[in-house]
Amino acid sequence: MIRVEGLTKSYGSRSVLRGVTFDAPAHEVTGFLGPNGSGKSTSLRLIVGLAEPDAGSATVLGRRFRELPDPRRVGVLLDSGAFHPGRTARETLRLSARLMSINAQRAEECLDVVGLSDAAGKRVGQFSLGMRQRLGLAHALLGDPEVLILDEPANGLDPQGVRWLRTFLVGLADRGGTVLLSSQALSEVERVADRVVVLREGEVVASGPVADVTGGMSCRVRTEDDEVLSRALFSAGLTYRMQPHQGLVVAAAPRLVGAVARDAGLAVHELYLSPQLSLEDVVLGSPPPSASGPSLTKEPIDVRR
Repeated sequence: MIRVEGLTKSYGSRSVLRGVTFDAPAHEVTGFLGPNGSGKSTSLRLIVGLAEPDAGSATVLGRRFRELPDPRRVGVLLDSGAFHPGRTARETLRLSARLMSINAQRAEECLDVVGLSDAAGKRVGQFSLGMRQRLGLAHALLGDPEVLILDEPANGLDPQGVRWLRTFLVGLADRGGTVLLSSQALSEVERVADRVVVLREGEVVASGPVADVTGGMSCRVRTEDDEVLSRALFSAGLTYRMQPHQGLVVAAAPRLVGAVARDAGLAVHELYLSPQLSLEDVVLGSPPPSASGPSLTKEPIDVRR
């Protein structure tokens, strides 16, 4: 499993992470989500020892990544563009296999698994984005890992590749593996993830099983002035999504939303329970355009309120 406790990181005067804490357990796919700039990539770099935190810790299989006796147990894909463009796919994997004391035949097996056998003799510089992504996945699989840490692994993959990746990740988790998956493809994460961790502005705003994060109480509300209501909801720390001419969907019980509207002096035209939130609602819960403050609300999402 992966355990992250209180990770804090700044670059100069810019604070990137503030006390990030979460677990990615075995037997599950954990989606690691958030808008661009929320701190996902920095968190992954800290987890695999490519940078040092200012405070906090991250362990994989019970140890810091740099202290693992056999790092081959962890497969990592953070940047599929890091391979030498002048080497072929086969040369790239065989060289890495030699460095990791892995039989060269494993390189051929991994090329076959990701569907690159026919392009194994082609230079990486001639690869499309999707082919480079497949090569990155093959590289992550060289050690037959029990933990996978992947940053945007479906980027550039065609529909067939996305389906293969989904099946592979679920299969690895079913066999007892741990998968930490950072992705902006929220609909795909909903299909594959058992749990999610959501970051905004360097802080965890939601964490837990997907059903718990998205399936709590929510309601639809329409008032005489929905923009005024949205400001009041933002001030109250509630997450919502505006729908033009249809009111707002709010991650809270109707009683609480009605009280916010009352305190704002608004007449309520409609207020009723609505279907559960999507991951998009959770990740992108944003304040009204005219609200002051940050571009994305930082209040924790509590779908049980």
